[in-house]
Amino acid sequence: RIFVLGIGFFTLCFLMTSLGGQFSAKRLGDSPFTIRTEVMGALESRGVLRRMSDMLEMLMKRMDILARLENSTDFHRGDEARFPLDRFQPAAGLMERIQAIAQNVSDIALKVDQILRNSLLNGKVVDSRRDQCEVPRDPKYPDCAGKVEWMRARWTSDPCYAFFGVDGTECSFLIYLSEVEWFCPPLPWRNRTVALPSSPPLPRAQAAFQSDVAHLLQLIGTGKESLSFMKKRIRHLAQQWLRAARRLEQKLKGRQRDQKHILIHIGFLTEESGDVFSPRVLKGGPLGEMVQWADILAALFLLGHSLRVTVSLKELQSHLGVPPGRGNCPLTSPLPFDLIYTDYHGLQQMKQHMGLSFKKYRCRVRVIDTFGTEPAYNHEEYATLHGYRTNWGYWNLQPTQFMTMFPHTPDNSFMGFVSEELNKTERQFIKSNKASSMAVVYGKEASIWKGKEKFLAILNKYMEIHGTVYYETQRPPEVPAFVKNHGLLPQHEFQQLLRKAKLFIGFGFPYEGPAPLEAIANGCVFLQARFNPPHSSLNHEFFRGKPTSREVSSQHPYAEDFIGKPHVWTVDYNNSEEFEAAIKTIMRTQVDPYLPYEYTCEGMLERIHAYIQHQDFCTTSSPPLPPKAKSPAMQSLPSPLALSPNATHLVWSPSAGRDPRAWPPVDSLQVWVSDTRHACTDTCRQHGLVCEPTFFRFLNKKEVFLQLSITCDSTEYEMNHLYPAVAENVHECYLQKEPLLFSCAGYNAKYRRLCPCRDYRKGQVALCRDCL
Repeated sequence: RIFVLGIGFFTLCFLMTSLGGQFSAKRLGDSPFTIRTEVMGALESRGVLRRMSDMLEMLMKRMDILARLENSTDFHRGDEARFPLDRFQPAAGLMERIQAIAQNVSDIALKVDQILRNSLLNGKVVDSRRDQCEVPRDPKYPDCAGKVEWMRARWTSDPCYAFFGVDGTECSFLIYLSEVEWFCPPLPWRNRTVALPSSPPLPRAQAAFQSDVAHLLQLIGTGKESLSFMKKRIRHLAQQWLRAARRLEQKLKGRQRDQKHILIHIGFLTEESGDVFSPRVLKGGPLGEMVQWADILAALFLLGHSLRVTVSLKELQSHLGVPPGRGNCPLTSPLPFDLIYTDYHGLQQMKQHMGLSFKKYRCRVRVIDTFGTEPAYNHEEYATLHGYRTNWGYWNLQPTQFMTMFPHTPDNSFMGFVSEELNKTERQFIKSNKASSMAVVYGKEASIWKGKEKFLAILNKYMEIHGTVYYETQRPPEVPAFVKNHGLLPQHEFQQLLRKAKLFIGFGFPYEGPAPLEAIANGCVFLQARFNPPHSSLNHEFFRGKPTSREVSSQHPYAEDFIGKPHVWTVDYNNSEEFEAAIKTIMRTQVDPYLPYEYTCEGMLERIHAYIQHQDFCTTSSPPLPPKAKSPAMQSLPSPLALSPNATHLVWSPSAGRDPRAWPPVDSLQVWVSDTRHACTDTCRQHGLVCEPTFFRFLNKKEVFLQLSITCDSTEYEMNHLYPAVAENVHECYLQKEPLLFSCAGYNAKYRRLCPCRDYRKGQVALCRDCL
């Protein structure tokens, strides 16, 4: 009996499980990607039913045998000897119930078999329908046929297609290309619910200035020495950041600021990029990039935005919603971040794993780019055709999406970093403890010292020389014995060394790092070499391959151009007399610690606040380029520019009005014509202004040449990073055909360029006077 009961119970459970699996599946037609699976499941289920039928038959036979045995006297006698009499009656009732269940199961099995037969028939119809899909011919989707052809040949090349339901049939291709990607029109036979009227979006949370960096330190995470360095720097500068945040909050006077969801992906710290910095960072190795990233994290957090920080490819994929596979498919859901701050390594990783979503969302990316990317190198087609293709350019981003360490060119946005500010007590202590005959050499690599014996000998006549050169076992041979070498120093010890020194001297490399600004902020004079001819990608290995044609006239052009004497001296190191005279003068010169406002915590907070509030590369306000043939109505549109009172340049006409959403404000615009061999960057600087590339769209008109009394025998639209410009000798005028090529950088002896310039705030070159 126990055996029979067990078989009955097992059979019942087995049947319920099988039927539950069938009826819990999605209804046929709900998802075209499950049809084939469900039809095959029906065939399998019919086999299961046959096996269940056999088991039921065996159960009934055993129950029949049991019933006959119950009628025999011997059986009852044996039972009386072993079991109490009251156990027989429940057993008999149970057998009756088992018989009833078996009959019900048999009836259910017949009904399920009928259902599955109908399902199989319907499945064949739908499957045939799927295999018979035709590629729609819709002029709105010209790439559909080509994409379907590609899918036929390559759909198995990446598992992500199967993840989205592609199974090799024509209809699965079309469904994917119309609903996951957007190359084909929606299929009319798809069961797509009519979209309900969307309710207005909820108001966004407002950003509130933060007063504690503890949560930021948790967000940064652990596990890398680079992260430890950045957290230590943030903790060290925390009070300065908090004071600066309070000052900016008062300056903004309660202005409403939407809180942004921001992803910070530091690509060069990922294992896939090599992470060459971490092993040496705590010993004082190359720190420029990590100094900047630490300051970016602090500024974004204190401004009150919601952050996620990643330094691994797995985390990046998880945060973005990358489907499994090799990165050819779009993201599984809309991008949850308003902004993504990354570097060139991270940009490459995002492109590899986001599929078509990268093109869709790249307007939200901000690329931290130490040396800058000029428009000629950024535009892929133009760079390829004209020899500007490098390892780091050709991304077709808006040039101002690249954010630099120094204001190299206004084509990019100046991000910067911060240097430590000194209070009055610290400044006074530094002034009273300066060693007038102590010099520190800028450079941690032994190769920097090679060939500098002549300069060092002259400097050694007047000053005690200190170095911070990396060495493992013995003094590098390039460092003379009279140099007191401290080895690589942790950041705080290096700061203490600068506070004692009178002179911080550079030998030409590294270019444009943060150390000279730190030295000047700690009361040092910075002495550097003048390059003649200037260094560039044409004549110097370091710049070769970088996406810029910038000519560097000294080791630190920002210090030379924006700070200058008495804090910065730029001399010809090939002239021993000039070099020695500079040393003598510097020893007699008293300087106070100096830090440009744009490199203070408040200055950086101002910039990043302005960028986040006003830079929007996803909805551009630029007017469309003029068509090949203008209509008379378009030709008669009045220019918003007017000649200045002294007739030297153009300004924004008071009668033209202004768009309050435009940024920078258009009334800060001035239009100047460059000399030949002068870039717009230089031209604007000569007039105490800054080139503003977002204003090029107002200059890119034939009427502007006429307003400047420039004769144009012909006017052509072409792709050239120097246009709009005029070739005066032949009276040919050129307008820009490609907005991504508007560029403040670049010059040619043939052209005089039209240059859009603007004013700027004192100590804050990135912002115009009314830009905050």
